Amino acid sequence: MNIKPLADRVLILPAPAEEKTIGGIIIPDTAKEKPLKGEVVAVGNGTKDEEMVLKVGDTVLYGKYAGTELDMDGAKYLIMRQSDVLAVLG
Repeated sequence: MNIKPLADRVLILPAPAEEKTIGGIIIPDTAKEKPLKGEVVAVGNGTKDEEMVLKVGDTVLYGKYAGTELDMDGAKYLIMRQSDVLAVLG
């Protein structure tokens, strides 16, 4: 993969959705709750007004509707502004 986010954007690999069953019934992928946690895989340089504080490898929490989905090399990624990230875990 060769994506370099611009300005204050970050590329995130979302954590996989947790497998849940209810009384032996497996919930389909379309009904699973989207994960709100992921790993930063690429960052931009920031802007003159906002310094980039996230770095590659950070595990972050983000809002439910944050970012734009990208499908690259068979994996799903999210690209979003650094300000859409709510917290860094760890």
